[in-house]
Amino acid sequence: MGSYIIRRLLQSLIVILGVIIITFLISRVLGDPVALLLPPEATPEQRAFLTKDLGLDRPLYVQLLVYVGKVLKGDFGQSFRHQEPAMKLLMERVPASLYLSLVATFISIIIAIPLGIISAIKRGTIFDQIGMSLALLGQSIPAFWAGIMLILLFAVQLGWFPPSGYGGPKHVILPAVTLALFFSAATARLTRSSVLDVLDMDYVRYARLKGVPEFVVIMRHVLRNAFITILNIVALQLGLLLGGAVITEFIFSWPGIGRLSLDAIYNRDFPVIQATVVVAASFFVCINLLVDIIYSATDPRVSRK
Repeated sequence: MGSYIIRRLLQSLIVILGVIIITFLISRVLGDPVALLLPPEATPEQRAFLTKDLGLDRPLYVQLLVYVGKVLKGDFGQSFRHQEPAMKLLMERVPASLYLSLVATFISIIIAIPLGIISAIKRGTIFDQIGMSLALLGQSIPAFWAGIMLILLFAVQLGWFPPSGYGGPKHVILPAVTLALFFSAATARLTRSSVLDVLDMDYVRYARLKGVPEFVVIMRHVLRNAFITILNIVALQLGLLLGGAVITEFIFSWPGIGRLSLDAIYNRDFPVIQATVVVAASFFVCINLLVDIIYSATDPRVSRK
């Protein structure tokens, strides 16, 4: 198991290093930030001075080496737009995004996992058809449309929740539900699939033949063995939510890293773009690594692969 964890840790570090390099190269495709930072009437001398001051006059490979060296020390440089450390700006937004992601994940869990389990146990019945139809509907609804409809209904018409902003518990409900709709649908379908795989196992059939009560079969044999797959789904969902809530954060004026990254792309703020993508990807990789470690500890066969 120790060698497996070390191997997975090295693979994770390689992935993060690859993300750092790719993010740096892609951000340069967005264009020259000097054109946005200076007024149109700026002189060529002013443009040249700012280009040199930002380090953009160096060859690309030199910029890359300097950038990687600084990132390994936790330094993503100064924001071109805000003139503050990019990492500081990012860390100020992480709590809001993490809060939204955790609430959305909780909503998704309490909706999707029972729905997936019931659909699997009642396979082929009306419960299964209704559950999977709801899941398909949830995956088909665009996030921006769902967010706007929720605002119109629950904020404008009923006045139950504020339409936007970051504050008390009421502010997080609508954006969290918007995020949870799609991921609940995906989680329900995957949960149903994993439970069905376990239901078809020989030991489940044997337990039923022995006369073990159905509730005990489901709880002790089915859910216990399907738990790791469900945990993997939920953990990966949390990573995706943290880094992929751009549209939802924009619609609800939520001050998270998704909105920060969108503003940074619009302003060609390379340091903030790079910091946002690298940190979000690192978080996702770390969650994946943690799930793999739990998986290997629970099932020793994984560590021998």
